[in-house]
Amino acid sequence: MGETSQKEVAIKLDGVSKTFKLPHEKVSSIKNIFAHAINYIRKRRSYEKQQALKDISFEVKKGEFFGIVGRNGSGKSTLLKLLAGIYKQDKGTIEVNGRLTPFIELGVGFNMELTGRENVFLNGALLGFSRKEMKAMYHSIVEFAELERFMDQKLKNYSSGMQVRLAFSIAIRAQSDILLIDEVLAVGDESFQDKCLKIFYKLKEEGRTIVFISHDMESIRKFCDRAVVIHNGELVYSGTPRQAAVEYVKLNYPETIVDEDEALVKRKVSVIVSKGGKKLSNNALVNYGDKLTLDISWEENSAIKNVGVALYTAGAQYIFGTNTILEKRTITSNKTSYEFNVNLGKGRYYAQVGLFGSSDSDKIYFLDRAFEFIVQEESNWQGLTHLEHTWST
Repeated sequence: MGETSQKEVAIKLDGVSKTFKLPHEKVSSIKNIFAHAINYIRKRRSYEKQQALKDISFEVKKGEFFGIVGRNGSGKSTLLKLLAGIYKQDKGTIEVNGRLTPFIELGVGFNMELTGRENVFLNGALLGFSRKEMKAMYHSIVEFAELERFMDQKLKNYSSGMQVRLAFSIAIRAQSDILLIDEVLAVGDESFQDKCLKIFYKLKEEGRTIVFISHDMESIRKFCDRAVVIHNGELVYSGTPRQAAVEYVKLNYPETIVDEDEALVKRKVSVIVSKGGKKLSNNALVNYGDKLTLDISWEENSAIKNVGVALYTAGAQYIFGTNTILEKRTITSNKTSYEFNVNLGKGRYYAQVGLFGSSDSDKIYFLDRAFEFIVQEESNWQGLTHLEHTWST
């Protein structure tokens, strides 16, 4: 890793290791302790060591959206808790330059016997805000969490999703330089997740540093500037998000064919886009109501069982996605066609194309931006998509 100016570094880890002690036997009652006192005293010292992290070193630059990738049990959540100061490392050093807010264990400071309103002020105080500051922010916090009708109910009557939404809405007000995010994008429904993403983009534009832990490779590719891969407690890759996703798949799904270079994928997978039989170039201008056809073909590969297409705005807002398995279509050759009507408002969009085995996690070929296009302005309506409607008087 190259040298980075100290002023540019938000987080630096050097040779960090963490080990946990796992007891061999748990005693569940006082009666058992007295009944087997001598045996208990001997056994309570009997444990085995589990090394969660071993000699981890990397730097996160200020203003980066930095990904940490790994399967459940790989050590990535332990790493996040070390960065947050929840755990203490056994060896090595961790240097954090700036105020840090962890988006993990959301709602830890909540009191279930208090109302949602009371918990907003309680949690705000834990973040260092005065009551006056929380009063000024209260309406926007509640509006973002979409809980206006529930704020005078006790928190114990909230669902777990409602609690996390409220905690998240409070936490994003923290005036911190660094945010630690542990799969928080999975909070709530798709609409709420979209709002979360817009917040993170805004924070990034403000120059905040974001450390994002996930095993969702699409999110890592889409949002991160750099990423590391943790496997069995060791750092096995540090570099681009795309290559981090490749290394993750190689380690955890070795039977899957993975291409490291999108240019190589394009030599193996062809996507030709046309309108009315006429081929379109990338970034073509189209109109609302046009019908586009994506002719997708690939090298013969018997492992390919499923083809998917997804549409996004230029800002990576997910619009629509489907695949042949969802629509009960069988792949019988090395080509297929996908047609759709451009039911979209003015703006830039792109299409993703993925070729899979028998499940979505079995990704064989993937084109992040298979085709980009621009929808020209439509004069009689506004917005992202056109809804069928009628007027009556």
